[in-house]
Amino acid sequence: MTYDSDILIVGGGLNGPVLALALARSGLTSTVIDAQPADSLAADGFDGRSYALALASVRLLRRLGLWEALADDAQPMLEIKVSDGRAGEGPLSPFHLHFDHAEIEEGPMGHMVEDRHLRQAVLEAITDNPLITKLNGETVIAQDAGAQGITVTLASGRILTGRVLVGADGRRSGTAERAGISRTGWDYGQTALVCAIAHDLPHHGIAHQFFMPPGPLAILPLKGNRSSIVWSETHANAAAFNALSDEDYLTMLRPRFGDFLGEIRLAGARYTYPLNLTLANSFIAPRLALVGDAAHGVHPIAGQGLNAGLRDIAALTQVMTDARHRGEDIASDSVLERYQQWRRFDTATLALATDLTNKIFASDNPLLRLGRDIGMGVVNAIPGLRRGFIREAAGLTGDLPELMRG
Repeated sequence: MTYDSDILIVGGGLNGPVLALALARSGLTSTVIDAQPADSLAADGFDGRSYALALASVRLLRRLGLWEALADDAQPMLEIKVSDGRAGEGPLSPFHLHFDHAEIEEGPMGHMVEDRHLRQAVLEAITDNPLITKLNGETVIAQDAGAQGITVTLASGRILTGRVLVGADGRRSGTAERAGISRTGWDYGQTALVCAIAHDLPHHGIAHQFFMPPGPLAILPLKGNRSSIVWSETHANAAAFNALSDEDYLTMLRPRFGDFLGEIRLAGARYTYPLNLTLANSFIAPRLALVGDAAHGVHPIAGQGLNAGLRDIAALTQVMTDARHRGEDIASDSVLERYQQWRRFDTATLALATDLTNKIFASDNPLLRLGRDIGMGVVNAIPGLRRGFIREAAGLTGDLPELMRG
């Protein structure tokens, strides 16, 4: 059987192209199939979207040669502060969590990177790589796995063949659906309001997570006197807030945000995302693997969505590279099962942790509030336990793929 590429990747957001770059290091060819037209990816203006990249993810990007183009625009996250309270009242307990990067030897726990910079760096890297083909404005309408390879049919009528198909096409993955992979999950009854703000006072590289009954508010430091906001509210509240003018929107945000960074102003566009949990019941099928949100979509409460996807990429790349070196079929059932075994437990644990945290902090019951606040105080008071949480936030725990090791 002849192949257009070793790997066919459906999804041209971030996970798909990064996977293609990782596989290219091992000499494997990829075709990235992106439903978006090419000109939609070329915008270089700031639109407010950003990512919290854990240290392990930064290591991956560095190994792929992407970090040099990002470093000057990336904001290190030096501290994380977590508190519990209500809108307009601030923290209601003296107990809190405070994570300082100085407590671990590896450096900052992570960096905040704007979408425009990361996307452009990835786009340029795959454009310059002769082992990667990018198809824009194309959608897959059918796929057929056989003994020697897999064939996909595009809406344009074009047919592509590869050794393996990877779905990196998001929470409503058509790749997974066509393979008969079902999903488990539920709606959180929350919508994330996402934007960026400019503020008068410096943030000093400190990320804040403020838990309130309707949902958490994350304030994440960007380069300069700017921060990224991920503000979770009930569906009804979020719809009402998003319908407001910019100034009225800020009027609703200010009592939740507080005045510790001085006066705030919107910087860039505003977005909303309904929040749900969705886990693929299998990460693999014959000659097929899922990565990123196609495999697992979790609550943004810990900012781990993209980080989990990048860990999928590092694990799948290592499994396929090792198999190739041993002369195995990189898409055999046994090879893909190694990938699934590596990633299923980790992602299930992440999903349960974020789900439980959101539910515990969403309750305004006084006894539960007291219990969780005392729990934060205990973690904060025990150095060894605190460092464990810091290393978890940095993505340094568990069985790290080679691309994410120091």
